[in-house]
Amino acid sequence: MAVAKGSARMRPLVSGVLFALAAATAFGLTIPLLSWAGAGVGPLSTAALLYLGASLASLAQKPFVRESGAPFTRSALVPMVLMSLAGAAAAPVAFAWGIQRTGPVTGGLLLNLEAIWTVLLARVVWREHLGRRVLVALALMTAGGVLLSSGGRGEAGWSLVGVLCVLLATIAWAIDNTIARRLAELRPLTVVMAKGALGAALTLGLAVALEEPLPALWRVGALLLAGATGYGLSLRLYLLAQRRIGAARTASVFALAPFLGAAVGLFIAPQQLSWSTAVAALLFIAGVVLHASERHEHAHQHPPLEHEHAHRHDDGHHSHVHDEPVAGEHSHPHSHEVLEHEHEHADDVHHGHSH
Repeated sequence: MAVAKGSARMRPLVSGVLFALAAATAFGLTIPLLSWAGAGVGPLSTAALLYLGASLASLAQKPFVRESGAPFTRSALVPMVLMSLAGAAAAPVAFAWGIQRTGPVTGGLLLNLEAIWTVLLARVVWREHLGRRVLVALALMTAGGVLLSSGGRGEAGWSLVGVLCVLLATIAWAIDNTIARRLAELRPLTVVMAKGALGAALTLGLAVALEEPLPALWRVGALLLAGATGYGLSLRLYLLAQRRIGAARTASVFALAPFLGAAVGLFIAPQQLSWSTAVAALLFIAGVVLHASERHEHAHQHPPLEHEHAHRHDDGHHSHVHDEPVAGEHSHPHSHEVLEHEHEHADDVHHGHSH
């Protein structure tokens, strides 16, 4: 049995949190754009344009982007279809319909509840570790969601039906996030391209069948752009974060996105700033800080394993040799011997152990 002591290179939170923050920025800034450009556009058409934009942007990048990861195989087909149904069809349709009735501020802040559902599902499905800070953060963010849902009665832009639709979207996206953990080791652009194409085909087909009116050309362009950035680039960065720090922690950091959207939304709809909105925002901010500041380190053992995923040879877990030296991140089938060591870690592909 090999015994090792963790090195500075092995800290998983640095790159993972940065990827999650970048994903949050890419998504958050599109929330007010969706509220503005999607006004009067059918929810099915909106969802179709968003994910068509994501798929087309990924297809355009593929010849120019070199990325590591396992190839797409038949075993990934069912998770991909389920992820597309939840995250590229049900969620954007519900969100597009709901945000038109809540406005970009309330609707944007309610998206924080996606983190709560994702953390809980990650615990149940993937058995990811939840420390005391995470539990306190979940309680604070739940209180913020309740405050926005019930305390906004009578305020401009508040709608119970709209709130319920946004809540439904957060649950669907949480299911999407949980399934995505299964696909995070694949090449991200391939996942984004496939998910976007499936989601766009489904929602566009329903939009045509239900005879939703065609949106104005400028709205089509704006929604395609929002999809390329907030649903294409954001998802790719999100998958890279999940690969490093797991589903629960990625969702926690990604909870910054609604604040960015709400902040921009206040410039569009300043009348939505109220005491309940401000207090809810503070509760959400406290929850995000607690999530992101949690540390997890203890002695643990890795069993023997054979798999394929993107990895480096300086991360303390991949000591195998190549016929020709390989530097940086790369992907190929490889095996692991039993290894015992102690270092700070998150719930990545090598740290799904029980506690």
